[in-house]
Amino acid sequence: MDYLDLHTHHANEELGITSIESLSITDDEFQGVSKTKLISVGLHPWYASVDKLDLQMHNLSLIAAQKNVKLIGECGLDKLKGEAIENQVTILEAQINLAEKLQKPLILHCVKAFDELIAIKQRLAVKVPMILHGFNKNEELGRQLLAKGFLLSFGSSVLQENFKNAKLINGMDNFFLETDKSTNSIEEIYQVVAEIRKCSINDLKARIFANWEKLILNP
Repeated sequence: MDYLDLHTHHANEELGITSIESLSITDDEFQGVSKTKLISVGLHPWYASVDKLDLQMHNLSLIAAQKNVKLIGECGLDKLKGEAIENQVTILEAQINLAEKLQKPLILHCVKAFDELIAIKQRLAVKVPMILHGFNKNEELGRQLLAKGFLLSFGSSVLQENFKNAKLINGMDNFFLETDKSTNSIEEIYQVVAEIRKCSINDLKARIFANWEKLILNP
């Protein structure tokens, strides 16, 4: 069974790894997007512009409908970079509406805006899965997000000596693993998480793929 890398910005395709490459429609990359490679596409809050939202959403809508596009995003909110938070909310809500229409899960970037993100989910009564990628905040916030119906994906932070979510990840079954932009391999990340959970690599692979199948078959 393959390793599943839910969210990566690396384009390489390695034997034994099923990876979901993340592309931003605000880049030029989308002009040559593959129709066979598994990808996610969205308007990243660092680069998306409310002034260009109609055009960017038009382009996103065309590509997001492709069968190989499994997730919408990464999209989200970032109070440290990008447009004013009010504009970011407008851009994110447009992508949530598209995800609901296409019945595809959302992969989310969030920096210092978790309260706003939770409020959006509740206000819009979002039904498709919403996955926080690269989660590395404290356990209390993780549990709050899980209670609100979000899913979590963990990245290279699991390799840190002071990884603060070992207890959280050991007590949950519905989660994902990713490399994002890290130079660490997905194999390294799985190895550490398997050690945390005291299970085999194959058991962890099976768990992650079961979560993936449930995610894309029952959005």
